[in-house]
Amino acid sequence: MTEAFPPGLMISAPSSGTGKTTVMLGLLRALSDEGLRVQPFKSGPDYIDPAFHRAASGRASFNLDGWAMGEGLIGAIAAQASGADICLAEGSMGLFDGVATRGQIGFGSSAETARMMGWPVVLVLDVSGQAQSAAAVALGFARFDPGLRIAGVILNRVASPRHERLARLGMERVGLAVLGALPRRGDLTLPERHLGLIQAVEHPDLEAAIAGYAAFLRDHVDLAAIRALAQGLAAPAATRLPPPPAQRIALAQDAAFSFTYPHILAGWRAAGAEILPFSPLADEPPDRMADLVWLPGGYPELHAGRLAAARHFHSGLRRHARTRPVHGECGGYMVLGQALIDQHGHAHPMAGLLGLVTSYENRRLHLGYRRAVLCGPMPGHAAGAALRGHEFHYSTILVQPDAALAEVSDADGASLPESGSRRGRVTGTFFHLIAGEKG
Repeated sequence: MTEAFPPGLMISAPSSGTGKTTVMLGLLRALSDEGLRVQPFKSGPDYIDPAFHRAASGRASFNLDGWAMGEGLIGAIAAQASGADICLAEGSMGLFDGVATRGQIGFGSSAETARMMGWPVVLVLDVSGQAQSAAAVALGFARFDPGLRIAGVILNRVASPRHERLARLGMERVGLAVLGALPRRGDLTLPERHLGLIQAVEHPDLEAAIAGYAAFLRDHVDLAAIRALAQGLAAPAATRLPPPPAQRIALAQDAAFSFTYPHILAGWRAAGAEILPFSPLADEPPDRMADLVWLPGGYPELHAGRLAAARHFHSGLRRHARTRPVHGECGGYMVLGQALIDQHGHAHPMAGLLGLVTSYENRRLHLGYRRAVLCGPMPGHAAGAALRGHEFHYSTILVQPDAALAEVSDADGASLPESGSRRGRVTGTFFHLIAGEKG
């Protein structure tokens, strides 16, 4: 059966860099301040934005991904909105940007998510350098997919009252509602680094920043109109969230290890698993009672010296691996290896549970969806299982002497050399697991 679903909106844009994240955070907090229970979502495989959403709304934010997730899993994730008054989803990249798998434009895109959930789209337009021409851009988006409703636009980075008036005249001509106009302000940005935004836990004053975004949105956006435009369908019939790979899971959690999808953790907790957080950066070993150690991705390259010197962490990890499984994703995978070479060419010894040596000295982007068929088991999945995930890093493999964990391909089926590793009870992948293929 299907669940009743709160009405919602997709906050999207023609491209990255338009300011939709700051608009999203401002809307989440401004509507929450009005007494609404606002459920945030993130369309696509982004690892970082959901933590900012949680800080702004007080509710966990969940990814929805049409490429990596089956409808049953999407339904189970959508059910996390139970009790909310309104849903706001932040798009990724441009509204129609997805992959070409199945010969379908926008497969895995924010537009696909919005259609599936019945959410109208609020388009955030960066109008710097244009005026009436912004209406032509918006009209193209409104007509590109007749099955998708563009509810209105928010004009961002408006230079002057005259600039706003001209842009509004253009929107009036093409019949698109202007829901707000945000004057240009240099301080309305979030700090970034090579993978995009810094993590929420690293922001020097996140609460003040979000409160500032909310005040700015209240002054320049019609919040009542935003609320009135929200719509939705019944969510897809739910199966279940991903089950835990063990009963007691020691999970690395600190500034170096933070990229775990919220629906994964929610599934573990819902099934009764005990999550035992520890900090490798604080030189903490995993809990001795844990059945499994899980090292998620993050930014180990920024803390390579501290991680190399974390003797208690290393000894505890090695002790655990003698009798019980250890798994690492992306940054966690690199820390399980023999060495990590930083951007200056300095080699830092890592845990040595795998023979992997990785380097940031010559950065090379690895980005995209991944499909993996396991050559051997990993925690929670048997050999032969097909998994879906996402990879985003700049490191290069210099040495990988261990057995391949999986046969890995991209979204279009092209084979990739980053196969992961397995040695004894230790496994690792460069991709971040999103779901089993039947999920």
